[in-house]
Amino acid sequence: MPLDASPPLNSLGFAKPPSETRVVVAMSGGVDSSVVAAQLAEEGYDVVGVTLQLYDHGAALAKKGACCAGIDIHDARRVAEEMGFPHYVLDYENIFRETVIDEFADSYLAGATPVPCIRCNERVKFKDLLETAKDLDADCMATGHYIQRKMGPNGPELHSATDADRDQSYFLFSTTPEQLDYLRFPLGHLASKDETRALAAKFGLPVAMKPDSQDICFVPDGNYASVIEKLRPGAAEPGEIVDMAGNVLGSHKGVIHYTIGQRRGLGIGGLSDPLYVVKLDVDAKQVVVGPKEALSTRIIPVREINWLGDGGFEDEVEREISVKVRSTRPPRPAILRPTGPDTAEVELLTPEEGVSPGQACVFYETDGTRIYGGGWIHAG
Repeated sequence: MPLDASPPLNSLGFAKPPSETRVVVAMSGGVDSSVVAAQLAEEGYDVVGVTLQLYDHGAALAKKGACCAGIDIHDARRVAEEMGFPHYVLDYENIFRETVIDEFADSYLAGATPVPCIRCNERVKFKDLLETAKDLDADCMATGHYIQRKMGPNGPELHSATDADRDQSYFLFSTTPEQLDYLRFPLGHLASKDETRALAAKFGLPVAMKPDSQDICFVPDGNYASVIEKLRPGAAEPGEIVDMAGNVLGSHKGVIHYTIGQRRGLGIGGLSDPLYVVKLDVDAKQVVVGPKEALSTRIIPVREINWLGDGGFEDEVEREISVKVRSTRPPRPAILRPTGPDTAEVELLTPEEGVSPGQACVFYETDGTRIYGGGWIHAG
């Protein structure tokens, strides 16, 4: 080997053998993070598994199939034992309550539709847990998220997963450049979840056929309102359902039971045209309904922007990008106009229905896979 030649990079991007590279794997107990940990252990890395206990599993909020339930801690521990690496459980209940659950409740009470999974990644997993990984002298932290980290001319870039159906970029837009430098996402290049399960079977993992969790981990059966009522007693105050002119059409049991764009369950039948929730007036305790076209939105105010693009966020007056305003919708063409260091106006080239305060607006490269960051939609 020539004297000036650098040692080759290992699969995690470090110029040293895997055995000398320590990686903390955030293990939820599901198949994705278990495969990441098992594969890295198989490759010879110095793996340390960490699972977070985020809430009281024995209380009313416990549910089977959520990422943070007691059975998942047990499953993560079993994987670590079988693959022969150390595993720790960290009690993050207080942090999770203060930084995620409380804001979730307060946002709903304010008429917004929050996305607590983003806040959990931002404020718990990629903040406190990442710092814990550094305290353990880890070179990096790996997760089972379906997203890609690629090296660009200006450093690490965030890119959508190869499998569009599994892509989790909407939930990771607030990852900062500094965090991205430390994080690794070994599953982002896989073509399908079937490949992940095949790897789990190859490694003989007990979670190989474990079903995916569908709901927010602390929300049993997707019933947000019941959780809000437990967290904020008296929150479900009754009020009126009114049309856009203020005419009373019916009554409701609490604004927290409704979301922007909702059509079913309004209890105001007998109308010739369907009505949708177009606004939640928390102060007046009113649910405002209107025709579908009233949901159409072209201009979206966005704040708390995390910019992952090249150059400064305010360097350009406007940019042509694509945006997602809900996790289940594809990116749509838009114009991004900064209005401050971390605020912007997003103009959708084709109006969207059901754009809701509290949801994220995530920025994507047009005709590409790169994620430029994003921010939070507010009422303006």
